[in-house]
Amino acid sequence: MDVAEIRKKLSSRAPGFQGIRGEYGLLVPLVEGPAGLSLLFEVRAAALRRQPGEVCFPGGRMEPGETPADCALRETWEELGIPPGEVEEIVPLDRLLHQSGDLMHPILGQVKTREFRLNPNEVEAVFQAPLSFFLETEPLCPVCVLEPRVAEDFPYSEIGFPKGYPWRGGQVDVPIYQWEGRAIWGLTGRIVRGLAEALRNG
Repeated sequence: MDVAEIRKKLSSRAPGFQGIRGEYGLLVPLVEGPAGLSLLFEVRAAALRRQPGEVCFPGGRMEPGETPADCALRETWEELGIPPGEVEEIVPLDRLLHQSGDLMHPILGQVKTREFRLNPNEVEAVFQAPLSFFLETEPLCPVCVLEPRVAEDFPYSEIGFPKGYPWRGGQVDVPIYQWEGRAIWGLTGRIVRGLAEALRNG
């Protein structure tokens, strides 16, 4: 194989991310009210296996051939009964790579309808919080330390470190907003904080 053949094989390939387990499209819904713009949040149903009762945005795993926006709109329709035609896409927000290997694609959009039909299998409730609150409020932001756990049978001799290797750990900050008794935190908090920083600094 020569350089010309390599170029031919790879020139039309879009660079991606290695090690991605799944990609998710999420809608970050803005709604207009008497007091101005608010963000619309879901509370996940208590019967869900993953993260029951937590605050989140509508969204889910992207299906083959879907764009992040397609996925976000489909999931919003399935979870909140909001048809895609009632959502005006504004702009994609910063993507987030979760330490689990999941890549999140948040899409900021304005919801035009005030009528929601919650899917009880997925959504317990919805609530709104003013966008101005997040622009004016810094979240509590504790740090979660990530420590490497390496299998005991890792073949250190194969990489030239028979006595072990000094693996690097990491950390992730965990933004937490409190709004009327609801904790908006984790990935949802990171998305909200990123939106607020972009609006303040843009």
